[in-house]
Amino acid sequence: MDYQQLEETLARLPSVMAIRVAGTGDRLEEIHVLAAPEKAAKQVVRDVQTLVMARFGIEIDRRIVSVVQIGPDRISADEDRPAIIGVHEIPEGTRVTVAVTLRWHGEDYVGTATGPSASSARLRLVGESALSAAEDIIVDEALALDAIGAPTIGMRKVINVVIISTGPRGEDVAIGSSLSSGDDNEATVRAVLDALNRRISRRV
Repeated sequence: MDYQQLEETLARLPSVMAIRVAGTGDRLEEIHVLAAPEKAAKQVVRDVQTLVMARFGIEIDRRIVSVVQIGPDRISADEDRPAIIGVHEIPEGTRVTVAVTLRWHGEDYVGTATGPSASSARLRLVGESALSAAEDIIVDEALALDAIGAPTIGMRKVINVVIISTGPRGEDVAIGSSLSSGDDNEATVRAVLDALNRRISRRV
């Protein structure tokens, strides 16, 4: 069990501000969550359970998850992670261009992708646009969206992406996940950023 990867994945939940995971070997023993107050603590626990099951295939006991909630004005912003400024669609007849804007360290990075306007292709276009924006941050790696899926786990939709990269460290594959709270486009961008979190943090 890669506890660092698990922490980075759970930290992408919209309500989570900080997280710490403890365990022995492959056995999870404690998950401590610092969360914003907009969601009930029980809902935060369910989100944690759902994401761990979707991403790692592990069923966790809710009793090992402890949640502390605090107002966002008490927590400093994490500038090491890009903020999602917007996801915009520009119709062009039977095709559509999707533009994703990320803000990182005070600068905006815009990525675009164009493809068929079919709803079944929309999430892939969003993912490719997010990757295009992220490439301008990472700079020294070429990125490609290998696969994207949106399975329903229980009553919740989870966006999963598989990203292939090539660069100075060779070829690599990364996986990212994000729960969708109704905005699948934003959840897709969060899943892409989840997969790229370590690469982006190295640019600081």
